[in-house]
Amino acid sequence: MYEFGSEEWAKVFQEAINSSPAYAEAASTWEGDFYFIVDPGGPIDKEIVMYVDLWHGKCREVALVPDRSAKAPAFVINAPESAWRKVIEKKLDPIQGLMTRQLKLKGDMVKIMKAVKAAKELVECTTKVPTKFHE
Repeated sequence: MYEFGSEEWAKVFQEAINSSPAYAEAASTWEGDFYFIVDPGGPIDKEIVMYVDLWHGKCREVALVPDRSAKAPAFVINAPESAWRKVIEKKLDPIQGLMTRQLKLKGDMVKIMKAVKAAKELVECTTKVPTKFHE
């Protein structure tokens, strides 16, 4: 089990992405990087910032960064751990989460909406990571 938001979790997530033929196909034209941010709350005392660089169906980099100033990604999605957990456990569709503001997006929503299948396959990759949550 890997603690959600840890360096170890991030590395296993990257491996899951890069070994997924379904993600590679669905995201073959995707170009864009993200911050996936876990908001502070409950047992999490400061935000966890995970940088994810996705390019043409592959993940070039996943890393925890000290804060939002470390990089300048095209997209920022933040939510409390409880919402991320729902996404990872497939209880919340990520696009529905964005539309209902359970996940908050900074970036081009139109571009995200054109890549719904890639987003779903990315979530599928998270399910391949044995995850232990803080809650």
